[in-house]
Amino acid sequence: MRSPNQGARREAARPDLIVIHYTAMESAEAAIARLCAPEAEVSAHYVISERGQITRLVAEESRAWHAGAGRWGDVRDVNSRSIGIELANRGDHPFGAPQMAGLEALMAGIMARWGIGPARVIGHSDMAPGRKGDPGARFDWARLARGGLSVWPVAGAAGRGDFYADAARFGYPVGDVEDALVLEAFRLRFRPWGTGALSREDAALMADLATKWPVARDPL
Repeated sequence: MRSPNQGARREAARPDLIVIHYTAMESAEAAIARLCAPEAEVSAHYVISERGQITRLVAEESRAWHAGAGRWGDVRDVNSRSIGIELANRGDHPFGAPQMAGLEALMAGIMARWGIGPARVIGHSDMAPGRKGDPGARFDWARLARGGLSVWPVAGAAGRGDFYADAARFGYPVGDVEDALVLEAFRLRFRPWGTGALSREDAALMADLATKWPVARDPL
């Protein structure tokens, strides 16, 4: 299928990010219909159903309208630098094995074709803290990391490092949103059981992310 909600990547940019979303709709079919509706002015490159069926709506070479306002590192036009993948999920239930298997197979191909590393795979909530919460606390980021398709931190010396400085080094849009929203986005992905004030464990995990996978600085 082809969504009309697309265009050329600005400045002839190549995709070097993958952004993962959930549809927040009742079915993959409903999500595809919306992503192909001109009046919706939204799209994604791919939709993956609960059964793992993959539907391409926008060619990878083109700019889909999935990310909206936000930033990752110094990249502010995320749509021009990313491939967007929508997972059929309301946001309140787990992502099943067939869907995750389909996602992993799709991502492996995209990453090979475009030379995208695992640290350049992010959630919508990572680039737009507070505005977006997908793919949410039920998404299995650790599973992707075990397959080399994303990253996962390991705490070193507890509490070492400046959490927000390290968050900026990893890619979070520190300074664009309130600090509390950055902490919320980090926990949503890496520590969904975490609550309360910033902790030593939060700081230790973020320090590991920033040390191993500092975001590439790019003015686009």
